[in-house]
Amino acid sequence: MTYGDVAAAIGSLAARAVGGVMSRYGADVAWWRVVRSTGHPPVGHEQTALEQYRREATPVAATADGGYRVRLGEARYRP
Repeated sequence: MTYGDVAAAIGSLAARAVGGVMSRYGADVAWWRVVRSTGHPPVGHEQTALEQYRREATPVAATADGGYRVRLGEARYRP
């Protein structure tokens, strides 16, 4: 899910607030499953997230800058 998806699932429009909560309290949950609207992983956690994505067989795509993004069309969870 994206930060906006999580916000919408709880009846809010506050995607940034979701990011704030995840940055403070996300260590105890599957934080790597919440990505930016572009599919890019949380900033500063790209390598750790990629390890999780590989473990879970999450579909990712390489980006022109040498990074990667989650292929949301295939991976997005919709409650």
